Amino acid sequence: MKVDVLLGLQWGDEGKGKVVDVLTPHYDIVARFQGGPNAGHTLEFEGKHYVLRSIPSGIFQHGQVNVIGNGVVLDPILFMEEATELEKSGVELKKILKISRKAHLIMPTHRRLDAANERLKGESKIGTTGKGIGPTYTDKVSRNGLRVGDIECDFEHKYHVAKQRHITLLNALGGDTNVDELEKQWMQGIDYLKQFDIIDSEFFINHQLAEGKSVLCEGAQGSMLDIDFGSYPFVTSSNTVCAGACAGLGVAPAKIGEVYGIFKAYCTRVGAGPFPTELFDATGAEIRRIGHEFGAVTGRERRCGWIDLVALRYTIMLNGVTQLIMMKSDVLDGFDTIKACDAYEVEGRITRDFPFSIEHGIKPVYTELPGWKTDMTQISCEEQFPKAFSDYIAFLEQKLGVPITIVSVGPDREQTIMRKRK
Repeated sequence: MKVDVLLGLQWGDEGKGKVVDVLTPHYDIVARFQGGPNAGHTLEFEGKHYVLRSIPSGIFQHGQVNVIGNGVVLDPILFMEEATELEKSGVELKKILKISRKAHLIMPTHRRLDAANERLKGESKIGTTGKGIGPTYTDKVSRNGLRVGDIECDFEHKYHVAKQRHITLLNALGGDTNVDELEKQWMQGIDYLKQFDIIDSEFFINHQLAEGKSVLCEGAQGSMLDIDFGSYPFVTSSNTVCAGACAGLGVAPAKIGEVYGIFKAYCTRVGAGPFPTELFDATGAEIRRIGHEFGAVTGRERRCGWIDLVALRYTIMLNGVTQLIMMKSDVLDGFDTIKACDAYEVEGRITRDFPFSIEHGIKPVYTELPGWKTDMTQISCEEQFPKAFSDYIAFLEQKLGVPITIVSVGPDREQTIMRKRK
């Protein structure tokens, strides 16, 4: 068996949580492979609204096993808050959730380091969520990290050594070193974490594949936030592209099967960083209002713009996408004209390849298409699509070279249209 990978193709917030929830019945295992509690995956069904930050989005369907992989960074405080809320709602989490020993722990001092580093950047700040993600990945790469498996042996000593190192750094940076209250909550989170099945996830996943079980790998953030290939330095601290599933779960590249690439019918971005198709006018504000474009974890207002096909072709290439999934089509229901950026003008030259830097001098070249002016939220099958919307899909498939097999026309799991592959 091979694993299938589901990931975002833009700057995050594409709607991955909903699609994982919809696809989970077709899989035995759902495994999250990177990121931390800075990524909120939103799900809506049966009139209820959930935001998952660290726990995979397959937990609501039929009791499938869910795995937090080694590529994830985990905050015990936030994990405990999230998990206890889910258990209150009836999810038997301890029966279906497994956590990798090799996943790194976000310490209270990591949050303080995150704030201190961001403050020192001044006007050049990245716009992090302040959850300690970057410093945790920094410790991982510099071989100073604390992992979930460490709670099983000599933990107090390992924690003390890591904490003292952080305090020294915070003193040098002029940061806040008071973590007493956070530390108390954190230790409670550690005790709570011990109640779960802590596993060698790389062996678990591969053994399950050998037994013929199906696995869906869930990514966080979006490909344009990848540490290597995103709009650096305004990126996250992990590899959000398909290759991250191999490193974040211990799966060989040859075992990658389908790659689902998710994108919105338009484009959004949270925080600082370049955004070539961003709209600063009433149209951008209207997309934000209709699409409820505010961060699921931070509540921050999302920047909105037209779809960027230059960036999408780039991330489709990087990920080896085999199927596309278009989200939030219904947000554009009321517009007379829809625009799509098919090229950039850079210093008077037209390019359809994504350049090294998009911070300055990028002018989007748009193709205009007629809007469909139809309430898509009421549509239940592809045959009901208005012609203008079908034409928009055909245009995107022709420009991107990959079939769009799933279309979302609303936030609920039922508002999902499966298209026939041609």
